[in-house]
Amino acid sequence: MGRLIVIEGLDGSGKATLTAALVAALQERGARVATLAFPRYEADVHAELARDALYGRLGDLADSVHGMAVLFALDRRDAALELRELLAAHDVVLVDRYVASNAAYNAARLGQGADGEVVGWVRALEIERFGIPVPDHQLLLATPRAVAAERAHRRAAADPGRARDAYESDEGLQERTDAVYRALAAAEWLSPWTVLEGDTDLPALAGRLVDPDHRVMEP
Repeated sequence: MGRLIVIEGLDGSGKATLTAALVAALQERGARVATLAFPRYEADVHAELARDALYGRLGDLADSVHGMAVLFALDRRDAALELRELLAAHDVVLVDRYVASNAAYNAARLGQGADGEVVGWVRALEIERFGIPVPDHQLLLATPRAVAAERAHRRAAADPGRARDAYESDEGLQERTDAVYRALAAAEWLSPWTVLEGDTDLPALAGRLVDPDHRVMEP
């Protein structure tokens, strides 16, 4: 059974770039690697509805913190079987955003911290009730908030079809979410975390992430 490694971070923090770099570093070590990214806007109706809500196309649905959280959670519930199959066939499965994103963003929306009610509610919903796989390790890409915001601005400007949604365009929400993410990492919520700030030694990181019983060998 492979290891489930999650990459978390703000919009524009560079999660997709880190995922690609980590795939290469892990494969250099001989690991079989698969990737998945949430929300799966093009693959799951719940994620599609969440996107529509974030762009104001579903009335006041986006105003409901718990309603939005359920949609994102249902997307992961729908992907649980695929995740298990990937874990059975690979040494490492890298996931761009997972349960902690639901916890961090919704705690930030409610003005709560990492120890707030909604964080426990998200865990109970996704892990205990829906039974989705628990991460083995989580990485927080702690890109400075101003840098992440500028990247999100540039991405939206470069792609007319990729305008920033209600969460991405709310600078206050992004700031509060960053604080919750850091607190979740400090508390080792659901699994051990590694906080990545500045330049990252990718080969060394890959070495720490491979299966601890050393089934994956150096080439």
